[in-house]
Amino acid sequence: MIALSLAEIARVVGGQTYDIPDPSVQVTGPVVRDSREVEPGSLFVAFVGERVDGHDFAAQVVEAGAAAVLGSRPVGVPAIVVDDVPRALGALARHVVQRLGATLVALTGSAGKTSTKDLIAQVLQRKAPTVFTPGSLNNEIGLPLTALSATEETRFLVLEMGARGIGHIRYLTELTPPRIGLVLNVGSAHIGEFGGREQIAQAKGEMVESLPSAGDGGVAILNADDPYVRAMASRTKAKVVLFGEADEADVRAENVRLTDTGQPSFRLHTPSGASDVTMRLYGEHHVSNALAAAAVAHELGMSAEEIATALSEAGSLSRWRMEVTERPDGVTIVNDAYNANPESMKAALRALVAMGKGRRTWAVLGKMAELGDEALAEHDAVGRLAVRLNVSKLVAVGGREAAWLQLGAYNEGSWGEESVHVSDAQAAVDLLRSELRPGDVVLVKASRSVGLEAVAQALLETGAEGEVAAR
Repeated sequence: MIALSLAEIARVVGGQTYDIPDPSVQVTGPVVRDSREVEPGSLFVAFVGERVDGHDFAAQVVEAGAAAVLGSRPVGVPAIVVDDVPRALGALARHVVQRLGATLVALTGSAGKTSTKDLIAQVLQRKAPTVFTPGSLNNEIGLPLTALSATEETRFLVLEMGARGIGHIRYLTELTPPRIGLVLNVGSAHIGEFGGREQIAQAKGEMVESLPSAGDGGVAILNADDPYVRAMASRTKAKVVLFGEADEADVRAENVRLTDTGQPSFRLHTPSGASDVTMRLYGEHHVSNALAAAAVAHELGMSAEEIATALSEAGSLSRWRMEVTERPDGVTIVNDAYNANPESMKAALRALVAMGKGRRTWAVLGKMAELGDEALAEHDAVGRLAVRLNVSKLVAVGGREAAWLQLGAYNEGSWGEESVHVSDAQAAVDLLRSELRPGDVVLVKASRSVGLEAVAQALLETGAEGEVAAR
């Protein structure tokens, strides 16, 4: 973080100081909430969780070099005490962002946020120092922590913003006001919490409503292929830039195809030129993500050739998102188990089929959470799609929702051994251990709460003889 004195931090967050002999002492290290990440000069933020109370680590972090603790009660060591720690953290982030000379880029959407954020960051890093959200820390705690990691040298700050209700994105944009706002799509993720796509669109559109006017440099980057997103153009005073495969998109892709290994290749068109892209990532759904990243980079002055080169060399920065690993015996494991919704599940299945041409394909799938009344229909549809795409075998893992996946496959015509329902991750591992053959391709995907990454990890643990070792 840029250096701030404890006195200034206390003023910004509206806190009271305790046990601070010299308020002019500066925080020069990172702002952290994990005691293991403390460095000399850090500010340690103490949250009270269900199992752990950060205040209990106060003495430990100060001994490790922390300048002070930001918490909700005195702790016997230098501390700034506030009534609401998350809001204080947000206020500090807003103060720091206002002092930075960086351009803020914020993005949201129902699917693909983290992958797109990683692409934007890798492209912009070629132009100037860039700070971006690690993983998917996109809420009222993760976002300010990311903003506070920026330094005086930072020129681009790329922030992923998530929402579970109306007003969430509006609050996040108040903490870190973006100049460039990107909306990827409006899908089914969290539809059970929002109540419908119209409500999701209302929430996601808060991004473009937060932007400065076009005259003040505001830019809204919208998906031309998603009617809900495209309609958001009427909700902003910022300049509107469209991306997608539609003819009228300002940044678009032509001649989209997949390589023999399932990686997308296309001709990138921008207002200033065109260039060819062949990505290292897997699946055609990354074309839209790449176009979104290209639109951001073009607005920030990069040429089509520079953007295409960066996109072609970009990799996956966040774990368990289409991580592709080939075992010594030739079995390929695709670990996409970080999260799942209907759109990302279908995209992953298509990527699996593209990667598995001429090989046996396995889809190890689990529950998609937070779908509300749509859960039965959406799980059924994914099961049916697996059959239509000729996935060799569907392994549905878990309880009721997994049964719906298997039922969808059955109703679509999978009456033999093409689909099976197993109770848990260990049962899936046992099945795969006994039936996998060299050359097979295995996709593992479900909502984060299911924990199916354990299946992928178990399949990747091989013994000296090449046997798969279950965790």
